[in-house]
Amino acid sequence: MQQIALGTTGLQVSTLCLGTMTWGSQNTQAEGHAQMDRALERGCTFWDTAEMYPVNPVRLETLGLTETIIGTWLAARGGRDRLVLASKVPGGKGVARGGGPITGAVLRAAVEASLARLQTDYIDLYQLHWPNRPVYHFRRNWGYNPAGQNRTEIEANMIEVLQVAADLIAEGKIRHIALSNDTAWGAAKWLALAQTHGLPRMATVQNEYSLLCRHFDTDWAELSALEEMPLLAFSPLATGLLTGKYAGDVTPEGSRRALNADLSGRVTPQVFPAVAAYMGIAARHGLDAAQMAIAFCRTRPFPCIPIIGATSLAQLDTALGAADLTLSPEVLAEIDAAHRAHPMPF
Repeated sequence: MQQIALGTTGLQVSTLCLGTMTWGSQNTQAEGHAQMDRALERGCTFWDTAEMYPVNPVRLETLGLTETIIGTWLAARGGRDRLVLASKVPGGKGVARGGGPITGAVLRAAVEASLARLQTDYIDLYQLHWPNRPVYHFRRNWGYNPAGQNRTEIEANMIEVLQVAADLIAEGKIRHIALSNDTAWGAAKWLALAQTHGLPRMATVQNEYSLLCRHFDTDWAELSALEEMPLLAFSPLATGLLTGKYAGDVTPEGSRRALNADLSGRVTPQVFPAVAAYMGIAARHGLDAAQMAIAFCRTRPFPCIPIIGATSLAQLDTALGAADLTLSPEVLAEIDAAHRAHPMPF
């Protein structure tokens, strides 16, 4: 698999990133190990996890289990230097630490706990899973209200977190700090404060992006391109909607929808006509619909690395195959027309 530069970090990463959030819930440890083996065999060496994983559901008693599964794989296989490993610290309204905000002390404690579970001395990319501030992600865009925030307190917290990140980098525990589920204003503020105070620069952002969820295409796209802050695009298959397996409003046994009926707000009256439009494009051009959706993310006018995930090796093989797919101008034109006809299906 092709290796590309990860923004301004100096790291080289695979063009696809392996997501891990099902390991410990929908997947056993053995199945997680098998996925890691397959990904490495296929050249996918950029892997993403988080303290709060696994999901579906997120539970206090399973926090960190996915990292533990990765740690047992690393202990058994070795070769940590073959990988670029990313993880995250939750805050805000998560279940970890009683749902408190991300502070400098929380960042340090979370990093050190993740290192122990992962059985490694360092994490290449450590992300703030979501901001302490209100954000519009996860369907909150319909009632998003950014008013009433205390900018002075926000900036003070950002500086505190960046100062601890600088210490952790100096200690060799993390290599880079990054964002997730953040806004264009948030990213711009983090970058400005880092430059003003000589602190670490936020390297990447991990936000949702797919044919069905394209919030990133405007202000965020400009910031990402001009500031060399790559998007790590999670849910490029819109939690499986873009594979077509839920077409006709069905719920296959063992699927994510069997655990989460509305796929966290993604199942709406508008979504199935949109999915049908993209399924039609793939069929007309002889493409696998899932591979087309993943490959689309790699065509964006901003740096974008799709995060793929699977609950079976067959699904993983399909997703990994997207690394070799180049979409024709004709396919991209039809995708653009479908997007205009179905602009915000959830």
